[in-house]
Amino acid sequence: MQFIDLQAQRRRIESQINTAVQRVIESGRYVLGPEVGELEKQLAAWCGAKHAVSCANGTDALALALMTWALKPGDAVFCPSFTFVATAQVVPWLGATPVFVDIHADTYNMDPASLEAQIARVKAEGKLTPKVVIAVDLFGQPADYPAIKAICDREGLKLISDTAQGYGCTLNGRHPSDWADIATTSFFPAKPLGCYGDGGAIVTNDSALAELIESLRVYGKVTPTDAAQRNFHHDPKYLSLRVGMNSRLDTIQAAILLEKLKIFADEIEKREAVAGRYTQALEGKIRRVPHVIEGGQSVWAQYVIEHESRDGLQAHLTAQGIPSMVYYPVPIHQQDFAGRFAPAEGTLPVTETASRHVLALPMHPYLGAEDQDRVIEAVLGFNG
Repeated sequence: MQFIDLQAQRRRIESQINTAVQRVIESGRYVLGPEVGELEKQLAAWCGAKHAVSCANGTDALALALMTWALKPGDAVFCPSFTFVATAQVVPWLGATPVFVDIHADTYNMDPASLEAQIARVKAEGKLTPKVVIAVDLFGQPADYPAIKAICDREGLKLISDTAQGYGCTLNGRHPSDWADIATTSFFPAKPLGCYGDGGAIVTNDSALAELIESLRVYGKVTPTDAAQRNFHHDPKYLSLRVGMNSRLDTIQAAILLEKLKIFADEIEKREAVAGRYTQALEGKIRRVPHVIEGGQSVWAQYVIEHESRDGLQAHLTAQGIPSMVYYPVPIHQQDFAGRFAPAEGTLPVTETASRHVLALPMHPYLGAEDQDRVIEAVLGFNG
């Protein structure tokens, strides 16, 4: 049994993938080829957004988003601690300070009440200037964007949706990019929409931001607007007006993602079916099963339960040949690199409690009923 079975998906669309890759190889346009532009159009269309800009990975996507607002030392960026470290690690790159926010016990996403409290604390202390909020669509479901967006608007803060695990999720039929100034995602192979290497993208409805991000991903190259003002008619990459980076999605990965997009909606439905079957069998029999926000559609990047004896259950599953993962055993604020940013003890009680109990079960669109039954029976059969 595979925790995430990437080969099952590959077998489904193997011929299409092979044809697409071969076409790129024969074209010779390996970086920012036409498939990249087509992918960006389709990514934006999927979300009903105006623009999508691809990049090399999901971490760069976050960094590029923050770079557009020229963050500096003394600026505060509010983010959850219960997520992958990338969300917070990009903040010090720009000299800014991550301020950690607690999560909802039911969804594991940012708690708006905790966000308000942290903003008020930072303002009262007067050492940092609140600038940006990064909400994370953890495990595939959307954060509480109406509440978070209302806080951002009231406080004059920019909002990023870190939807690395949740591209395709919706809340009341709307995508995170409907609320966020910028939504970022990752195409790491294990993501619900993943390529065969690294990749990422930024989605936004702000045309000026999209143009700026296109510049920043290629060494701060001159933009069409810049070129018109300067009468510059050469290759734009040979005039850099700002400090950027090299973060381009290669064309082969774009070609692969275009094929995967064709079956993405179907795969979300299949993930939903697996999650529903797990929940029906496990609810009320363990500490907690996943809870999706009202009106939310998760893409089920992971199916995460809680158990009073998490480590014992994981050992029990391993002994039966069933893989599992702990997301996340150590919250970001408790990790060594984050020591200087750590909040006061007891500030994030829900985060710290969750880290001791969470366990992700096998989850992918091609997990058959027989394997689902094996997982369910093993979880229910644990007496530790």
